[in-house]
Amino acid sequence: MRYFISADIGTQGTKAAVVDDTGRIVSSAFRPSRLIRGQDGRIEQEPEEMFASTVDAIAEAVSKPQVPKGRIAAIGLDGQMAGILGIDREWRAVTPYDSWLDSRCSSVMGDMKAWGEERFIALTGCPVTNAHGPKQLWWKRERPDVYRKIAKFVVPAVYITGRLAGLRADQAFIDDTYLHFTGFADTGQGIWSEELIRAFGMDIEKLPSIVRPWKVIGYLQPEHADAAALPPGIPIVAGCGDTAACALGAGLTEPGRLLDIAGTASVLAGCTDHYKPDTQTRTLMYARSVIPDLYLPLAYINGGGECIAWFGKLVGSRSGAASSYDELNREAGRIPPGSDGLLFIPHFGGRVCPSDSQLRGGWIGMHWGHGQAAMYRSILESIAYEYAGYLSILKHAVDQVASSQVHVVGGGASSALFNQIKADVLGLPYRTMQNQETALTAIALIAGYGIGTVPSLAEAAAGQAKPEQMYDPDLSKRGTYARYAAAYHEAVSRLSELYQQRLQQHG
Repeated sequence: MRYFISADIGTQGTKAAVVDDTGRIVSSAFRPSRLIRGQDGRIEQEPEEMFASTVDAIAEAVSKPQVPKGRIAAIGLDGQMAGILGIDREWRAVTPYDSWLDSRCSSVMGDMKAWGEERFIALTGCPVTNAHGPKQLWWKRERPDVYRKIAKFVVPAVYITGRLAGLRADQAFIDDTYLHFTGFADTGQGIWSEELIRAFGMDIEKLPSIVRPWKVIGYLQPEHADAAALPPGIPIVAGCGDTAACALGAGLTEPGRLLDIAGTASVLAGCTDHYKPDTQTRTLMYARSVIPDLYLPLAYINGGGECIAWFGKLVGSRSGAASSYDELNREAGRIPPGSDGLLFIPHFGGRVCPSDSQLRGGWIGMHWGHGQAAMYRSILESIAYEYAGYLSILKHAVDQVASSQVHVVGGGASSALFNQIKADVLGLPYRTMQNQETALTAIALIAGYGIGTVPSLAEAAAGQAKPEQMYDPDLSKRGTYARYAAAYHEAVSRLSELYQQRLQQHG
């Protein structure tokens, strides 16, 4: 029996695990994250805190008595995808982590769209959004003194992986599951795009090399091995983005399947073997799958799950205790579909799919009779309404999208009410997975594949992805939900127009 160290560098925190070669999580540990919020849409994290929390979580996970440290075969990390940070030549962080939730780069996005968004989407597979390209150009334009110190831009999981392996900036890398977010890649070809780099004046020397997720990039260095309670010299693979890891672990290993990742971001993803960027609606992102020659067309709400957590804190669930959310779900379950006419807009940080950085969130249609149960239910319903729009585009754009069921993972999958609402709105069965930590088990598979102990990623992932509870749609509610979904999309459209008008009036 071999064992692997997995770590998921998430927005709410870092989880580390020891996974055996059957996909069983032997032990795990969690460390919460600290989000630093400021004016003008600033949301950051301290890279040193992210690194320390990862090492601490690994140390706790491997220090449990059931873990045989001598049989740890490899290490792999996944992490947040759309944010970046800058490192110097010695792999020291010279910027904070510029979070995917941070919207300061919206001014740069306008310039990139003006260049030609259709061509941009055709190359990158992704509309212009709050991701690497605009963020990197924002640092160049707004913080030139800091920008000059940056040797490479990297994503959080790569920063931590490189620290563990003792890399220098000239060894910096990014795996190809992140490419759609980079703003400077030809995602279909899996290479940097000279056309985009030249068009926006990006310094190519600050971009890392592109690798596959299973590439062994180095070995655990002694100084970090001691802190992580591990022997030195363990191989470390490149890893991948968290969405790609979740998709692999949930069994999106062949065309036609659907996945809901109900986490901090609310993601609806499909799977296809065709690279067909969404230049028409500018909603879908075509991400590369961990599995070669597969793509994950997806769309997401920038902080959909964060809205749920925000409301929980607002009404008193500051600890995030399960019992508090259980009570909210029970109360909201007594409210009829449509939340008594209340609509919620979940785009607190701007809309991503399609991109509208000026749009903001809120409730529409409130009256004196609405209480916290209706408000909470309306948040859940808004995410389902947004998904209904994504699904319509997916079915039109991707011939292979299945209409049989949706697999769901992430924290939101633990809510029976949430699963049922989405099943009712989409008219598709929702199915939870026996293993909800799909990213952690997927990274273990990738690590095993990287050192040659896993012969086939697709077969291994498919074998480990075991569905659990099914939520069948209540077709008697389809008509009601269809009306509210239409009202929701009209409200979002009107609000978007209003914000654009105000922006034009104020220059």
